[in-house]
Amino acid sequence: MSRKGLPANQLAAAGARKFVRALLIERAGAPPATAGPGAAAISSELISDAVLLTSELVTNAVMYAGTDIDVTCRLEHDRPPAEGDGERRPAKVGVVLEVSDRHPARRVRGGVDARTGEPGYGLQLVSALAESWGVTYRQAVKTVWFRLEATEGDPGRISAVPRTEEARTPEPPLRPAHPHPVAPRGRPHKFAAEWADRGGPSFLAETSELLAGQLDQDMVTALTAQLLVPRLADWCAIWLSTEGGGVQLSRVWHVDERRITPLRAELERDPPADIVSTAGTPWPWPECAGAAPSGGSALAFPLIARDTEQGMLLLGRAGHLQMTDTVVRMVEDVARRVAQAVYTARQYTRQTTISLALQRRQLPATLASIPSVDTAIVYEPHGEGQTVGGDFYDVFPMGDRRWCFLLGDVQGKDPEAMSVTGLARHLVRLLAREGHGVESVLGRLNLAMAEESAEAVELGGEQATSRFLSLLYGELEVAAGVPGARCTVATAGHPPPLHMFVDGAVEAASDPQMLLGIDGGTEFHASTFHLAPGETLLCVTDGVTERRCGNWQLDDNDGLIEVMRDGMGLGAKALAEHVRRAAHDFGTGPVEDDLSVLVLQAVTPAAERRP
Repeated sequence: MSRKGLPANQLAAAGARKFVRALLIERAGAPPATAGPGAAAISSELISDAVLLTSELVTNAVMYAGTDIDVTCRLEHDRPPAEGDGERRPAKVGVVLEVSDRHPARRVRGGVDARTGEPGYGLQLVSALAESWGVTYRQAVKTVWFRLEATEGDPGRISAVPRTEEARTPEPPLRPAHPHPVAPRGRPHKFAAEWADRGGPSFLAETSELLAGQLDQDMVTALTAQLLVPRLADWCAIWLSTEGGGVQLSRVWHVDERRITPLRAELERDPPADIVSTAGTPWPWPECAGAAPSGGSALAFPLIARDTEQGMLLLGRAGHLQMTDTVVRMVEDVARRVAQAVYTARQYTRQTTISLALQRRQLPATLASIPSVDTAIVYEPHGEGQTVGGDFYDVFPMGDRRWCFLLGDVQGKDPEAMSVTGLARHLVRLLAREGHGVESVLGRLNLAMAEESAEAVELGGEQATSRFLSLLYGELEVAAGVPGARCTVATAGHPPPLHMFVDGAVEAASDPQMLLGIDGGTEFHASTFHLAPGETLLCVTDGVTERRCGNWQLDDNDGLIEVMRDGMGLGAKALAEHVRRAAHDFGTGPVEDDLSVLVLQAVTPAAERRP
């Protein structure tokens, strides 16, 4: 008995194949004096079947259990009667392979189909080839095992150890690349046809499940290669079309990992001039693919989705064998699923690229530096993979020792909402530089938002959506020789900023007022105060104040004030991070909105600090 541990990654199946093949070939090729009992029954066919089934079970374990894997190979043999006990009979040997994972609660995928009663793919192969098989559940381990049986004296015993993988029996068979096909031999061809008829639907369902939701075209091709090799081919290459009308080699995979790099290099040296139009088109056999001197068969399948060419799938297998029409149709179905997954991933990438180009205009690249005032921003858009959400911010200079700051939140997170954030931020800058004060900026921005919403409703009818904006906007004026800064601030439908004094007292720095864009005639009022050295102004969006824990929100009972007091003595950056962490820690679930924190902290000028 021999055991090998494998990590749950894309190389696990290849490692298992190499382990089982080397172990059985070593036993079968050993001299009779040292081979041990049962070695005489190990044939090439037995090794091929053992390697194939091990690969299937390891692949299933990697995909659906996702834990480290143990592969155990055990050789069982009976003891024939001794001379004088009756007629001597040939000894039988059983090769038992066990594939164990550490996820016993996860059921074995590819099991019996509830509709047809047939075993699914993976266990379909085990059911067809193995003498017996089963699944053993323990407290922390799940083991899928199978047993292959042979008899001493059967033809096909290995007399010498093969040096490479070319020595193994290829299956399932492929159609030849030449016009005169060689007739298939015995069970391999029959088994391929039967598998396509019975196990093919489960394989296609597995393909659809794995490719569904993949939004990276390189991940699509990587999964496809793992699905097809070694199930249908010894190697696989996937070309993807480019915007310039050419093709790019996205993925190359081979049962022998040592051949992947040279095979990729050879294929890249001679890329296809055009995407094939017919499924199963013969393709020249690459020398680096192995199988010398007989070569092999390579077939090309177009990847077409929405009447557009997405690329080409190339399958290769050692030997000049046939591919049945049933198998060709199944590979065509796989190619259609791959093409659709690539098309979807490309549409997502294209939309993401456009969004990123727009989003780069929504937020400032840097925050302006203000003398005697430390500034810090924490910005965390909601949603995985998001770079910009509905929140926006800015700090920019006005000249004459004046700076402006803002923190806003637009209703919605679609592209139209994103355009509103860009309009608001740039319009605020324009109005401020034209000399408008805080109250005037809010009033004019409110009028522009209201007119924009009215025009949208007029042009779009009932389906149009009005856009409302919450905004905190203020100015800081730093006078020469005067510590701290004079601050003027107002809010429109936004959580008020909190002013923390040096003794720890905290109070709201502005009064609540109406959202922008609801009533174009609304008048806004600002508050003015002095931000002395050591005092802090905390500005947040409702992603912080409305963070929930059950029926409670973070800002209930002055919760945000307590969070701010707990961070007393921290610098601007540390306080901003403290508030962000408090928002995350308040609830047990993920944050459900954009989260933004802007901190303005007056400090003693460097020239006045004691050494």
